[in-house]
Amino acid sequence: MGGSVMAKLPIIEAGSPVLKAQAKPVPTITKHIKKLLDDMAETMYAANGVGLAAPQINESLQLVVLDDGNGLIELINPEILETSTEMEEDIEGCLSVPGYYGTVKRYSKIKVKSLNRKGKVVYYEPEHFLARIFQHEIDHLKGTLFIEKAENIRKVTE
Repeated sequence: MGGSVMAKLPIIEAGSPVLKAQAKPVPTITKHIKKLLDDMAETMYAANGVGLAAPQINESLQLVVLDDGNGLIELINPEILETSTEMEEDIEGCLSVPGYYGTVKRYSKIKVKSLNRKGKVVYYEPEHFLARIFQHEIDHLKGTLFIEKAENIRKVTE
């Protein structure tokens, strides 16, 4: 019977002020933060998303989970250190803007510094699709939604 300790959380949608706010850095990695990361991962997978930022679950904290199909990556207080000069355009959607898609120009390669759940500094150098997810999610921490950057936004109906 024992219930799972992870929980699927409601995803906040565009229009909510938390999505427009600058998320706060995580001062200390507590049990609560680790549980949030677990819950965020479960929420992202349940929604068939490739990334989720804490503001999307109504927590104004610099936490991101993402998975491009190669395994879960957790970011705490991520910052983009370097960007490539090449840009790529591709279609994006967002769990906080359900049903809408648009073309967004992003850097094709970036270098990111972050903390992992053990508080250790880690560096990532994602490219292409993974770099796009990193940038999309880190934008959430700055209060930016993809629809503010997208061109030819369209609504997809079932």
